[in-house]
Amino acid sequence: MEVNIAESKKQTARLFSEYFSNLIAKNTISHIALSGGSTPKEVFKELAEHFKNKIDWSKVQFYWGDERCVPPDDEESNYKMANEYLFSKIELPLGNIERIKGENEPVEEATRYSDLLGKNLPKFNMQPQFDLVILGLGDDGHTASIFPNQINLWNSKAYCEVAEHPETGQKRVTLTGNIINNAKEVAFLVTGENKAQKVFEIIDRKGNYNTYPASLVEPGSGGLNWFLDADAAKFL
Repeated sequence: MEVNIAESKKQTARLFSEYFSNLIAKNTISHIALSGGSTPKEVFKELAEHFKNKIDWSKVQFYWGDERCVPPDDEESNYKMANEYLFSKIELPLGNIERIKGENEPVEEATRYSDLLGKNLPKFNMQPQFDLVILGLGDDGHTASIFPNQINLWNSKAYCEVAEHPETGQKRVTLTGNIINNAKEVAFLVTGENKAQKVFEIIDRKGNYNTYPASLVEPGSGGLNWFLDADAAKFL
């Protein structure tokens, strides 16, 4: 595990973007699973503004770690955010975007996306392998869209499952633990003081860490990276 701490959310985005750029430069093709949330938004802005011409975007295939079951033009769509802040501002072939179709029937879409990953991604340990899975951390310790009350979804044999937000009941399509932990690299992007306690418990294995889905992120490759701002890292 490698923990990277920067002073601010913007500096965290810059640090991650440099890591991301170096990773892309090493590979012929990179298969990347994106995350939603406020910190990835800062990363997308950073990449579009300062790395637009430093990265060969034709070498990057984008997927998602999870998506809300809403249309792609909905304000809650993870795809919409990535498109608005990154894709529309760089030279990226349309064929390099494989979004989760939140407008589809959820169970059918989870099956379709699982099949797509099985077809598109290279195999390792007889399972699809991402070069990088980007994850966030919820206030309740969830990651992707696997919540503490549905932590059993982590161990599903399917590559994708349908989860429900515990408060709103909103359905989401999410990657499961087997494919996340099969990735070459996994990177948590976490900022804000409200995440500090969970960050501490998960990284230091304290308190109720084993009830948080994010604590189950342990890629077999050993390539686990945390990108934190000072507020999120205050208890480390």
